[in-house]
Amino acid sequence: MSGASIKTTDKDRSHMAAALALSQRHLGRTWPNPSVGCVLVNQGHIVGRGVTGVGGRPHGEANALEQAGPLAKGATAYVTLEPCAHHGQTRPCCDALIEGGVDRVVVAIGDPDQRTAGTGLARMREAGIDVVEGVLADEAEEVHAGFLSRVRRGRPLVTAKVAASLDGRVALASGESKWITGEGARRMGHALRASHDAILVGSGTAMTDNPSLTCRLPGLDAASPVRIVVDSALRLSPGSALVAGANNVPTWVVCGEHSDDQRRAALMDRGVDIISARRGAEGVLDSAAVLQELGDRGITRVLAEGGPRLVTSLLREGLIDRLAWFAAPVALGGDAMTAIADLSLRSLGEAGRWQVRSRSSWGADGLVMLAPTA
Repeated sequence: MSGASIKTTDKDRSHMAAALALSQRHLGRTWPNPSVGCVLVNQGHIVGRGVTGVGGRPHGEANALEQAGPLAKGATAYVTLEPCAHHGQTRPCCDALIEGGVDRVVVAIGDPDQRTAGTGLARMREAGIDVVEGVLADEAEEVHAGFLSRVRRGRPLVTAKVAASLDGRVALASGESKWITGEGARRMGHALRASHDAILVGSGTAMTDNPSLTCRLPGLDAASPVRIVVDSALRLSPGSALVAGANNVPTWVVCGEHSDDQRRAALMDRGVDIISARRGAEGVLDSAAVLQELGDRGITRVLAEGGPRLVTSLLREGLIDRLAWFAAPVALGGDAMTAIADLSLRSLGEAGRWQVRSRSSWGADGLVMLAPTA
């Protein structure tokens, strides 16, 4: 890295790991801003900790500096993302660190936002601060993957969640699907909701299951993400559970550009936000366009919980960045509904390959977290 110090220690990595742990606490609750963690250390003692506040402010550095007070002078700041350099509703974090009197700043990764993009690092160096870059960079790239995706690609990071049987089925032929996985896996599913900005489902899931799509874990009621329904023809009933709760939990419906005005009005009158997106060649909504619209509105992390049709559409277009595959120890047979529909593959070489990022057990069920191979 140009101009980056390489003088790092095990303590640097340990303190950065603590800052990254702070970042993870508010994932899903700070969009459109990243959830940045900051740890201030002075003479071997932690004097301040901070993470970006719910809603995106205050920033992590500001919270850590406030906690440290005068003890910030001469301290080392460990920050998971380059301190911002632009003026918004708060002053730039790089200026706050300079004014706080820190001697050294250790940064995991740079901020690709053009308003900062190296400017924060340069400004701190110009002020005489020793700036170190790249400590636990890979880990920080993963923690901030949603924010980085929105800035670099214009769309949120997409995690698809699938709860299936051993033979890859998600429901019986009759449509019965509650419950394939057990209570432990379902709790983990709610934890996934809490760490994402939004949940995405298709209109079929919304109408068939009539879900509430909230986070129902003790103490995390307020962490329920934005609920988004992809509903090209606006078929969602104004009497559905999602619409009924729209004034309490943000609820968005993405439809075609020329959808029925009366249906739009009926949903909007009940607190639903209507978003228009372009249709693809077959008349259905273009998934990439839908995600672009969400990115434009600041969404950084989306959990796709829709049925096979939505997951297959995203998979076919290469729009799934993470796959959370819950596997229950039960077989449902060939007449049951498959987790993934027809991909129209002509050869095995066309099949996307995935790498395992982690494995865990939740009661009798297993969870494999996967990402596409490069």
